[in-house]
Amino acid sequence: MTTQNTPEDTAVQHRTRLRKLRAEMPEDQRSRGGLLMRARLFTWLNVARDEALRAGRKAPATVAAFWPLDGEPDLRPLLTQWVENGVAVALPVVRARNAPLAFLPWTPDAELRAGPYGIQEPVAGPDVLPDVVLVPTLGYTEHGDRLGYGAGYYDRTLAALRDRGHPFITIGIAWSCGELDADYQAAPHDFPLDAVLTQDGWVPEAPLSQATTGGTTLHTFRMN
Repeated sequence: MTTQNTPEDTAVQHRTRLRKLRAEMPEDQRSRGGLLMRARLFTWLNVARDEALRAGRKAPATVAAFWPLDGEPDLRPLLTQWVENGVAVALPVVRARNAPLAFLPWTPDAELRAGPYGIQEPVAGPDVLPDVVLVPTLGYTEHGDRLGYGAGYYDRTLAALRDRGHPFITIGIAWSCGELDADYQAAPHDFPLDAVLTQDGWVPEAPLSQATTGGTTLHTFRMN
């Protein structure tokens, strides 16, 4: 009798493979790729804000970013650049296991400390509702399905934001080696992303600033 793998079983296998691929990336490719991703994000947010203002909509004002783990794309220079240009930046905070993340304000001089998983988190500040959420992404599909690290924090967090009726845009941040096969099946609890950004460009397209309360954009424009 054959036992069919569940999506969770398959995800474990994919995580092992993708972590290995990520670890094998040459440092020069990692450095250049991070630079390209930061430049694309900076340009995208400027365009998205301009488009929103021209259309009479609220422009994205707050970006929830993340402090990188080993091997993840490093966006930290961009976070400083955003703050210097008047964009509010927040970082995730783990307040309880198996609960949604909180987002607290970040500036280059903010006090940080290591959270439960060793990731740097802001120590103080009011909770923030982000307009854009940059999501650390290990694997992804061309349709915006995300494979994370298995703890489910971002799935719970994005679902909680949606349930609050808060409009936001989700952008997965991943290396292009994380692309999954077309037949990959996301688990029922996996929260779909509006777009994924890799060092090779946007997948499938860069989202516009107009978002629904479900985190799914109404329109897109290409910026590859």
